[in-house]
Amino acid sequence: MARRKEQVILMESVSKIRLWILQEGRSIRSVARATGLSRNTIKKYLKDDNPPSYQRQAPPARHKLCDGFDTRLQELFEQDQKRPRRERRTAVRLYEQLVSEGYTGSYSPVQRFVRDLKRADAGSGEAFIPLHFAAGDALQFDWSEERVVLGGVEQKVKVAHFRLCHSRKPFVVAYPGESQEMVLDAFVRALSFYGGVPRRVIIDNPKTMVTYVSRSKDRVFHPRFLALMNHYVMEPVACTHASGWEKGQDHREAPLVAPPDSGID
Repeated sequence: MARRKEQVILMESVSKIRLWILQEGRSIRSVARATGLSRNTIKKYLKDDNPPSYQRQAPPARHKLCDGFDTRLQELFEQDQKRPRRERRTAVRLYEQLVSEGYTGSYSPVQRFVRDLKRADAGSGEAFIPLHFAAGDALQFDWSEERVVLGGVEQKVKVAHFRLCHSRKPFVVAYPGESQEMVLDAFVRALSFYGGVPRRVIIDNPKTMVTYVSRSKDRVFHPRFLALMNHYVMEPVACTHASGWEKGQDHREAPLVAPPDSGID
């Protein structure tokens, strides 16, 4: 699990480097200064869509809150949010409270946990994303469930919906399910249909694309989906959970296109 997480982090870094250079036009020298990587390493990332794997000799020790102290810490934090700001306890004070209740771990995991809670709380207020998109800026994607007739029998199918955010040009394709192979195939077909690649792709949080959402709302994208984004040099942007309005457009009005040999009439 730790090795896979390291590989995902490395892939995300490679994707960011490729976006900076291939999409934003930054120089290799400036990216080398910003990242601390050598120019040869950056050139290698530009030539290869798939970053090299990395194997740590021994996994790093990273202590976590356990024995219910994570739940207790969250309760203490939520209690403090109801108090005036100047009366709220710092991470140190919360740590001391846990110690008085039997916590024997170090301060670091408490500090990290409180930091994540603060970030999540800061982002919990209502916010609205500007819905004006420049040409070539973004492509939005979502699934819907429809009913079709196959061989005279009505069945359910999953439909992948795409829409360019600037021109609102749609593309849809139907599949028997929402497996990852179908997700990747749908994107390849959509980009071929549009004849170009946008800067960003706006999605929800399906498990075929997003494997984890932290308390601070950071996303960990699935390695295979991230590899697809890396190959086409696109930036994936996941909407806030249950906030589909962030896409800003109703994109389920396009005519249905089925993959070859699907049997869908």
